[in-house]
Amino acid sequence: MAEIEKEEKTIAEDLVVTKYKLAGEIVNRTLKAVIDLCVVGASVRDICTKSDNLLTEETSKVYKKEKDLKKGIAFPTCLSVNNCVCHFSPSKNDPDYELKDGDVVKIDMGAHIDGFIAVAAHTVIVGSSGDKKVTGRQADVTLAAYWAVQAALRLLKSGNNNYAITEAVQQISESYKCKPIEGMLSHELKQFKIDGEKTIIQNPSEAQRKEHEKCTFETHEVYAIDVIVSTGEGIGREKDTKVSIYKKTDENYMLKLKTSRALLAEIKTKYGNMPFNIRNFDEETKARMGVVECMSHKMIEPFQVLYEKPSEYVAQFKHTVLLMPNGVNLVTGVPFAIENFASEYSIAQPELKELVATPLGPTKKGKGHAKKKAAPAGTDAAAPAPAAVETKA
Repeated sequence: MAEIEKEEKTIAEDLVVTKYKLAGEIVNRTLKAVIDLCVVGASVRDICTKSDNLLTEETSKVYKKEKDLKKGIAFPTCLSVNNCVCHFSPSKNDPDYELKDGDVVKIDMGAHIDGFIAVAAHTVIVGSSGDKKVTGRQADVTLAAYWAVQAALRLLKSGNNNYAITEAVQQISESYKCKPIEGMLSHELKQFKIDGEKTIIQNPSEAQRKEHEKCTFETHEVYAIDVIVSTGEGIGREKDTKVSIYKKTDENYMLKLKTSRALLAEIKTKYGNMPFNIRNFDEETKARMGVVECMSHKMIEPFQVLYEKPSEYVAQFKHTVLLMPNGVNLVTGVPFAIENFASEYSIAQPELKELVATPLGPTKKGKGHAKKKAAPAGTDAAAPAPAAVETKA
């Protein structure tokens, strides 16, 4: 029986690729809808709620005949604004935020089909357009994150190692006088597992560099490539914002409180090991009571809301990438309007400038085929951000 459980489904199987792509299409459509909602005066809570409803609704329409097949949200929608680094997704009783002109908004979300996860993150500036270009530090940080993710996607190939991406992200960020957020991880994705063993760290401290394992990428692996860059010192800190996103761990403990037991039972049934937002429980106050005991015994873990200094800006892009035998296949990412951004800086390293100019996508089939595959997030299209964004302290 143990052997059966160990048998891992990978993208060597066509059906698995199909499920990843289907989840990716749902995320991309939802992401586009959310971008359109990011206008002056919009409520962050409302946008996150609409987005989560859309992800749930869209995933419910596929594989209807397979009653036991799990599907739904793989990462609840977050809209982290300006100096907020990640995981801002207020629940019903938490303070909301109203979008303002010029806000730098990082949109982060994910969906899964049968546990095969597609996540994406994208940065938009409220009110920007071709006629109203983004300049200054907002442009610097967004372009730094965008080009850093483009370099990362091109370095993610079988045989390469994770630190090649770490260094490229660092160098491109510095070209724009910015810094990647310290210790943020991009994870390998596996069925029902958003935080696989292999990781890519950005801007590691000396201690993190010593303990973070080097690894080599291999064909048939899947990654959530997540780049988060700041105009500040690159350190995310917790403030007094309540956590609203959690994830079940593999810890076991006999919970004492009835509310805690009810919460855990609902988490197992509805979300399994996927992250969830406390907002999606019918009785949020009871759920929050249950969270306390579950957390104290490490049965669920929080996704902390992190911040840079108030005057700084943070940008993020995240893509889900399949390492196919014929090259990388992007399953998430939407077009990025690079023409709306103007910075006095550019990539300083000639080799990295050359790298980001190379086409992205499968290599073996004809030119048209490669272009079609790369379209969701190609060179002049999109970029990545955190699945389970986490800081390794």
